[in-house]
Amino acid sequence: MSEPLTAPGEGFHPHLHDTPGPSVTPLRSRLHHIRADALDGDTAQTGGMRRFAAVSGRAVGSEKLWMGQTHVAPSTSSSDHHHGESETAIYVVSGHPEFVFLDDSGESPEEVRLRTSPGDYVFVPPYVPHREENPDPADEAVVVIARSTQEAIVVNLPGLYALPVPEED
Repeated sequence: MSEPLTAPGEGFHPHLHDTPGPSVTPLRSRLHHIRADALDGDTAQTGGMRRFAAVSGRAVGSEKLWMGQTHVAPSTSSSDHHHGESETAIYVVSGHPEFVFLDDSGESPEEVRLRTSPGDYVFVPPYVPHREENPDPADEAVVVIARSTQEAIVVNLPGLYALPVPEED
């Protein structure tokens, strides 16, 4: 076994206390513990589901990340929507939610349904219209969501259709 490259306590952020930097706002200078009963329901919503923010710019001062939970009631389908420029990662906590989108890579658009189970992950690229469904007649589906923007971007749509990807400047 080779010699460790750093001594205990060194290596990951040895510069943190060496260089004076700009003053840090109180939200950005400490860890935050968000209890399950303290999630914030005052966030962007889509019909048929409830989103609860845990980590957001408003709650903890995050600048590049939003994270929270989504609950889909039994026998419910969300409205069609997308999340703008956000990349979205989804972790299925409970239930068997289904994620529906249009695959337009072939000759004609085809509706695709991803059937998930607890422990599964789903990645939703920016601007991809989709909806969540919970076909279970008795139990709600719960997922944890992480987004690459500090707040939840939700653009509700009148239908499930492919959008052109915005051009970068």
